[in-house]
Amino acid sequence: MKDWWQTTFPQGRQNLIISDAKGYPVKIAYGEKGRGKPLVLLHGMGSWSYNWRYSITPLSKHFRVICFDAKGYGFSEKPLSRPEHNDHQIIEFERVIQELCDEPAVIVAESLGGLIALALAQRNPNLIGRLVVVNVPIFTESLPHWAMWLLAHTPTEILQTIDSLRLAYLFAPLFREVMAIERRKVLFDPSTLTEEDIYWITYPFIELPGTIAKVAEELKIAALEIENWQTNKPNMLSKIQDNLGAIKCPTLILWGEQDSWFPARHGEKLHRCIANSKLKILPNCCHDASTGAFKMVNAAILKFLQDTNFL
Repeated sequence: MKDWWQTTFPQGRQNLIISDAKGYPVKIAYGEKGRGKPLVLLHGMGSWSYNWRYSITPLSKHFRVICFDAKGYGFSEKPLSRPEHNDHQIIEFERVIQELCDEPAVIVAESLGGLIALALAQRNPNLIGRLVVVNVPIFTESLPHWAMWLLAHTPTEILQTIDSLRLAYLFAPLFREVMAIERRKVLFDPSTLTEEDIYWITYPFIELPGTIAKVAEELKIAALEIENWQTNKPNMLSKIQDNLGAIKCPTLILWGEQDSWFPARHGEKLHRCIANSKLKILPNCCHDASTGAFKMVNAAILKFLQDTNFL
């Protein structure tokens, strides 16, 4: 199998060192393609840059597209010895943009990445020229999938043992088959998921030790946030919800009409909360819009940026 980074980006996979939320140096994997204003693509929970495979080249005809793996995901570093704060991804996303962009960027973010992008738009609006969020868990009341719940409630020591023993590697065919079954469930047309897709989607879990434990750690944070929100304890989710009106940059909200994880009415509610926003419901689209409805997503992004004088 050809290296995806090498075939996708002119300089292949590059590495950036940033300080993480606790001040430790951490290596972030990224690629870039195209010239012009920066456009940053941010993936969701358990995913990595590969999820944007159908958007990188089309958008790079108009922008300098930057695609990176958040800490703990994909090919980025996976430090296991330091417990994470619930806002670490926001802080680290901010630092990636500050290092790679010398002007306000277009941010395109899916699922959990969209929640992080909304928080950053509140925290440091000067970094963002235009914002596009897709199927965001902004009003979710539970983890949307049984496997997420299972990982969130599995003791960390067990997951680290699974990683250290390379059990996903030893049982790679079974692991790929299970992942393929679950990924097809979030696609309107499951037949679009190819064998190459399955190989690369599962690659970090199978080949890069630490991935399972770090993804589970993020799920534990998400589960605790939802629990604290439900019981009216201090939580970051409520802060983001309560401050949505502070987002002033032009914002496009894309939502799959058949998203079974986060229903389209959540997109309508988010649209009402952000004054300078547009909402587009994507027909024949489930949760994985960046792959299952990429033509509509790419077209909607470019039209939005043209309409708001950013293209």
